[in-house]
Amino acid sequence: MNYKEAMDFISNINKFGSVLGLDNIRELLSRLGNPQNKLKVVHIAGTNGKGSILAYLAGVFRESGYRAGRYVSPASFSYEERFRINEENISQDDLCYYMEKIKKTSEEMVADGGNHPTMFEIETALSFLYFLDKKVDVVLLETGMGGRLDATNVVDRPICTVIASISYDHMQYLGDTIEKIAYEKAGIIKEGCPVISYDNSKEANQVIKNVAKEKNCPLKFVNKKGIRILSESLNGQSFTYRSNSGRWYEKIEIPLLGEHQIWNAAVALEVLDIIKNYYCISEFQTEEGFRKTKWRGRLEILQKDPIILCDGAHNPDGARCLADFLQKNFTNRRIIYIMGVLADKEYEQMIQETVWLADSVYTVAPDNPRALSSKDLADMVRKCHSKVFVRDRLAQCLEEVKTISEKDDVIVVFGTLSFQNEL
Repeated sequence: MNYKEAMDFISNINKFGSVLGLDNIRELLSRLGNPQNKLKVVHIAGTNGKGSILAYLAGVFRESGYRAGRYVSPASFSYEERFRINEENISQDDLCYYMEKIKKTSEEMVADGGNHPTMFEIETALSFLYFLDKKVDVVLLETGMGGRLDATNVVDRPICTVIASISYDHMQYLGDTIEKIAYEKAGIIKEGCPVISYDNSKEANQVIKNVAKEKNCPLKFVNKKGIRILSESLNGQSFTYRSNSGRWYEKIEIPLLGEHQIWNAAVALEVLDIIKNYYCISEFQTEEGFRKTKWRGRLEILQKDPIILCDGAHNPDGARCLADFLQKNFTNRRIIYIMGVLADKEYEQMIQETVWLADSVYTVAPDNPRALSSKDLADMVRKCHSKVFVRDRLAQCLEEVKTISEKDDVIVVFGTLSFQNEL
């Protein structure tokens, strides 16, 4: 199988859609030798912040001389980005090798009367095979959607389970209340395995507590009272933190922007505290790992004079964090939005959270089959804002906006992670 054939295979199996449930992925992995049970795994679920937390952890492992495998979906810049070891994407040769192996096993499943694995199930299996063969020291595993029935939820004994920020998203699959959504996310909690959680709403926290108690799991929430912010700027942030165990971090510097990233960093520190018996990581390596963390498209400043800022906010909570950041950092400056969303997102609430800060809003359609048309998005924005302009694609729109912008303006591109590949 060459690279084109591998991509054609992936494209063809898209027709099987997304199916929640574990029977199919368990059958596929069983035929492949259950590689997931031979790996040390940190498993994370949540609505927002999963990738950021794992990015911090990956940075620390890299600085400490360990090989950390990351499975991230969806990818932003290239297909191979889904499978990474120490920030290096899988090679095309390796991708083709594992894809051919899984294709053969998938066809055998169908021949035996079973269902063909979905794209996400195939990618999940590929990540386990790849990371096992490459002898990684840890796998940083991110759920695709939900948790309880997510294809990644097949690891029997993760070394740590992590629950990130929980809010409304994918409600047609996960439920229409925070309690229902939290229950699905908490479904990755395994019997007796330690759990670290973001300090969510009282309702979400109670669900997490109940599941952890039922599974006999030690549970720790981020110690918000232990956080003291030292500095915040457009170049990064720093803070002190006292963990639940009493460990004192005198100064943690992070390049990721927004106060919510400090809370995400605190989650990562708690995870490191839990898994310290598995790895030898010094205080200096921890600080360097956080300081050098890279995670594209999250309040990322692409240019200055005028500032061009890209953010992957794609649900109401993410939009709220974006608005808080803009209000805190760009008071009395003209803000211009370039916005595009996917049709299955809660975009009306996203609009309500953000458009009041904008001088004008340009709507575009992301390069994604699930995209909402720029006209339909503009019609929705006009319910809240008068200066709305419809454009087709991001690249052309951004060039146009740059020509009319002044030095002190702020151009904000947001609404979907799909935009990152277009910038």
